Amino acid sequence: MNIAIHWLHAPDDLRPVFGVRENVFMQEQGFQNEFDDTDNTCWHLALTADGKTVGCARIFPDKDGLWHVGRVAVIKEYRKCHLGSAIMDAVEKKVAGLGGKGMILSAQCQAVGFYQKNGYQVISEPYMDEHCPHQDMVKVLG
Repeated sequence: MNIAIHWLHAPDDLRPVFGVRENVFMQEQGFQNEFDDTDNTCWHLALTADGKTVGCARIFPDKDGLWHVGRVAVIKEYRKCHLGSAIMDAVEKKVAGLGGKGMILSAQCQAVGFYQKNGYQVISEPYMDEHCPHQDMVKVLG
């Protein structure tokens, strides 16, 4: 499998990234509030496999030098190929390159183990976001 990471920022064409998010978060998981104004100002990661956009994430500055990571997704047919970890590695490199001190994210509780394997630590009790339990997690760069 030939994979590539592309970083996009409006006014770039974000439709491939939005397609992954619609597929995973709306169609598969049933979220309703997937798109917001933050999409117009943040950095979007598009992961392609053999020329097809199959994964994504977005980042934007948070507080205290941390960058918020969100909308991390890989379409179902490409899971179990370590593409999620490739996304998280690329996010870390981008944040470091932008001078960030670390990353913070709101993880679906079912994905906490994945983020822990990628060096993130839980920093909150579970809470609901739409219909799904989440926990805040952080990773400080070193």
